[in-house]
Amino acid sequence: MRAGPIACALLLALAALAAGAGTEMPGVGDKAPAWAYDVPNDLMSPFCPGRSLADCPSPDAASLRMWILVQAAAGRTRDDVEQELYARYGEVIRSAPKAEGFGTAAYLIPIAVFAGGGALVGWFLRRATRRAPPVPTQVRDLDPEVERKLDELLGRDAVDEAGPR
Repeated sequence: MRAGPIACALLLALAALAAGAGTEMPGVGDKAPAWAYDVPNDLMSPFCPGRSLADCPSPDAASLRMWILVQAAAGRTRDDVEQELYARYGEVIRSAPKAEGFGTAAYLIPIAVFAGGGALVGWFLRRATRRAPPVPTQVRDLDPEVERKLDELLGRDAVDEAGPR
């Protein structure tokens, strides 16, 4: 019975150690500004395609994250560090394209598609909810000969013209 609470305490202690292991370099992490921890989340990893730098398990990515922390602790600005990374690895590490030149299309095309889809839905709903044209209330009289043939085909007795229809 006593093994349960002790095992839970040991598991919690191990989880706390695992969560804090390897995240900071002694003497560097405590001096780095908060942006140094945000940059790896904002950049794509050049070592793991499709993953952010923070999510990449590669040892090279870990050393690059540490390099960012060291640069931040040394007093460099976020823009300086990012510009050096763009110069070193190219535009592939951007998580979103620049809103300049051809990169503008990445922002304008979804907006245009959304607006066009909204216009199409509006047009369809307007058409679907229009009122139907009024149904004529007067019934035209049939030619007496046509009415007689119709009555014969339907097997009804002919009704005189003065009677109800």
